[in-house]
Amino acid sequence: MTEVLFYSLAAISIISSILMIFHKNAMYSVLYLLICFFSVAGLFVMLNAQFLAVVHVIVYAGAIMVLFLYVIMFLNMSTPITIRKSKLVMGIAVFTGLLLCFVLTTALWSTDFGSNPAVVDQNIGLASTLGKVLFKEFLIPFEVSSVLFLSAMVGIVIFNKKDVKDE
Repeated sequence: MTEVLFYSLAAISIISSILMIFHKNAMYSVLYLLICFFSVAGLFVMLNAQFLAVVHVIVYAGAIMVLFLYVIMFLNMSTPITIRKSKLVMGIAVFTGLLLCFVLTTALWSTDFGSNPAVVDQNIGLASTLGKVLFKEFLIPFEVSSVLFLSAMVGIVIFNKKDVKDE
C-alpha cells in the first residue's frame, strides 16, 4: 500500500510539473505547480517529515503561490505568450537537457538498489523532535532570530507610519 501511494504521488508530481512547464496559459501553470507542491508535501509525510510537509504547504503553496498569482494578475498574463528563441538558445537548452539526462542516467546506473537501507531514527522528522532540538541545543540563536524578526517588523511599521499633523 505504501509503495502504491509513493508511486502515485511521484507520478502526480512529475506529470503536474511537466504540464506546468508546457502549458501556454500562466494561470493553469500556477495551478499545476500547486498540485506539484501538494504531492511533494505528501511525499514528505511519507518520509515521516511532517514538520517539513506543513512548512512546505504553508510557505510554498500559501505564500509563494499568492505571490505568483498576484504577479500574473498584475501583469495580465492570463493570455498565452509566444516567445521566439534564437537557434543558439535552443541549442544550449538541448545540450543542457542532454547533459541532465546523462547525469541522471549515470547516478541511477551507479546506485545499488538491492542493498539494505541504513537504519535511521523514526522520530527524526517530527515537529516534537525539532522543537526539542530548537529549545535545548539552539535556544540562544532561536531567541536572537526571533528578536531580530520582531525588530524588523517594528522598523517596518515605524517607517511606513504616516505623520499626522495637528491642524
